[in-house]
Amino acid sequence: MKAVTWHGKRDVRVEEVPDPAIQEPTDVIVRVTSAGLCGSDLHLYEVLGPFLDEGDILGHEPMGVVEEVGPEVTAVAAGDRVVIPFNVSCGSCFMCNQGLHSQCETTQVREYGSGASLFGYTRLYGQVPGAQAELLRVPFGNTLPIKVPEGPPDDRYVYLSDVLPTAWQAVAYADPPAGGTVAVLGLGPIGDMASRIALQRGHRVIGVDLVDARLERARERGVETLDLREFANGDLAGAVRELTGGRGPDSVIDAVGMEAHGAPGAKLAQDLAGYLPDSVAERLIRKAGIDRLSALHLAIELVRRGGTISISGVYGGMADPLPMLVLFDKQVQVRMGQANVWRWVDEILPLLTDEDPLGVDGFATHHVPLSQAPEAYETFQEKRDGAVKILFRP
Repeated sequence: MKAVTWHGKRDVRVEEVPDPAIQEPTDVIVRVTSAGLCGSDLHLYEVLGPFLDEGDILGHEPMGVVEEVGPEVTAVAAGDRVVIPFNVSCGSCFMCNQGLHSQCETTQVREYGSGASLFGYTRLYGQVPGAQAELLRVPFGNTLPIKVPEGPPDDRYVYLSDVLPTAWQAVAYADPPAGGTVAVLGLGPIGDMASRIALQRGHRVIGVDLVDARLERARERGVETLDLREFANGDLAGAVRELTGGRGPDSVIDAVGMEAHGAPGAKLAQDLAGYLPDSVAERLIRKAGIDRLSALHLAIELVRRGGTISISGVYGGMADPLPMLVLFDKQVQVRMGQANVWRWVDEILPLLTDEDPLGVDGFATHHVPLSQAPEAYETFQEKRDGAVKILFRP
């Protein structure tokens, strides 16, 4: 089969690799019909190479059709249409039963002290072959796949794999009061969808970004937007407070994470890590603070006293400095973590109707064949051509 494979910093290729096979009696083989390119994939493209091996298959946002099932699989059958969550979760352990599928005790990567394994995401998360491929082996065939109806296009359901539950959890964790104001930092796929969900729930949304296409896209949905470039030497926090009666938003969602603009020292550390031997770079990344914390510091500054910060952007530094005095003094609540996909599926599915209140049918900006993956990664990383969400069609 063809698959997108990692070969070094900013070097992904489409190659012929062996087809996956049933290994456990509860495995399922899925023929992938759509797979998303995620902002988290750019961390692999740019920063987290020391935790990858050449030839690793990338991607964690798939849907498709069941091709083959193991002898103990009864929940799905060949021909069923399914979405696969990016968490590799068993669905039956203590953590899964708490709705914490991202902490699944069956697939935790204890060697690295990590939570549940993830498809296509480094040794830190199990080095499970990814979904930007023609075929995908899926464990836990009775509990992990999400069956979806025939008929509507893939775009209606594919975001159940990651974008929708991640954005849904971001808003749930932000927990704004009824009619409250939510500031969303970063209007990429997750920030954009979180804004739509917050608006659908009746909240006021202020979105911050510095890419014209993303700002325009959010404005068209009813988001009040602020262009970060206009505040390079100004007071963004002051502008937000002016929009919120001098107080600040009730909740702030950080949908940016470790590769925020700014913090040149942290960017230099990230770049240098990419040129070190893997064994050295791995220790540096795991033990040192190399995140660019600009977005998180901005969230702390923006949120009103007694408000909540919800972090959906990925951070990886172990020693990142935080302004604990400010967090304590402002009595800020902070919630974060990988999305627990199955926890939110039943709440999201009723919105994936022909009325399409969240605009999922038109959410993707690009649909490209798998053969164009190297160009797609480059376009998305450089935020060119209005790229917000790219879907591969294997």
